[in-house]
Amino acid sequence: MNNNDIPSHILAQVEKLEQKYEAMGQDLSSYLDGLLYANYLTYWDYIHLDTLLSLQNPKTDFPDEQIFIIYHQITELYFKLILLEIKQITKHDYLTEDFFTARLKRINRYLAYLVHTFEIMGEGMEREQFLKFRMSLLPASGFQSGQFRMIEICATDFKYLVEKNFFKQIDTHTTIEEMYEHIYWKYGATELATGKKTLTLKQFEDKYAETFIRLAKEHIETNFLRLFKRKFSQSESIKSELRKFDALLNIDWKLAHFGSAVRYLHKEPADIAATGGTNWQKYLPPRFQKIIFFPELWTEDEKENWGKSWVVERFGKESSHR
Repeated sequence: MNNNDIPSHILAQVEKLEQKYEAMGQDLSSYLDGLLYANYLTYWDYIHLDTLLSLQNPKTDFPDEQIFIIYHQITELYFKLILLEIKQITKHDYLTEDFFTARLKRINRYLAYLVHTFEIMGEGMEREQFLKFRMSLLPASGFQSGQFRMIEICATDFKYLVEKNFFKQIDTHTTIEEMYEHIYWKYGATELATGKKTLTLKQFEDKYAETFIRLAKEHIETNFLRLFKRKFSQSESIKSELRKFDALLNIDWKLAHFGSAVRYLHKEPADIAATGGTNWQKYLPPRFQKIIFFPELWTEDEKENWGKSWVVERFGKESSHR
């Protein structure tokens, strides 16, 4: 075969490759040899399927524990997808309305999927199995999802993540470190009897506290709320997607968790302490914690009744638990 037998578009591609590798001081011929000797890529190798399927290591012999593990792993992968989209937005040098909107829509699709599939957790396990295998997992808890907290931090001004009673004390001199000491989620990991930090919370802070504080400082001017207010406050499309994001994460996702906790853990007159004694009854319901990423985008009535419409829609009336 001579050059006349090689299609022109192939020759053009080879010339481009040669220029690319020459610029890096590399020999194209060596790389072509590597391509020649390499095996064909397979689906299972590309996604590391065997490794992925080996990552479920239950602590008990109850079959439903594998459901519990796999769904949490899926959830963390979706959180990673969301963080990838967040990075594209917050690190974009020339952020446009179209780009911001498109990435927010991706995030909202991921969150909508998670909310929709949470029935796998809420309805997909036998209560008797759950109550037995869950006790073997203490003090581990889904509360310890660092990726979920990273999403929250990148979404809004850090002050909107503090416990509501401390919020009134914040001024321009309040530091990220001071606000972190009053972050809302800490109140969901205190012992019901003593008010002390649970081991669940202590472990979580040991691993992530420095990361969270650093991330909050990095996103003081590039969190979603700040970007919206600075550049896109007139954009109805971004406003709409931010409202969806706020409701999906701070109402639907948390109430899905709450409904599952009630099904598996609620027991009169006390609750089963299967989450390390965490105060989930006061932590999960949106109407108690009232975390709202974008308060300027909601009416006073919507904020006052935060999460109530979700309960009414699904249960017909406001539940005493919610």
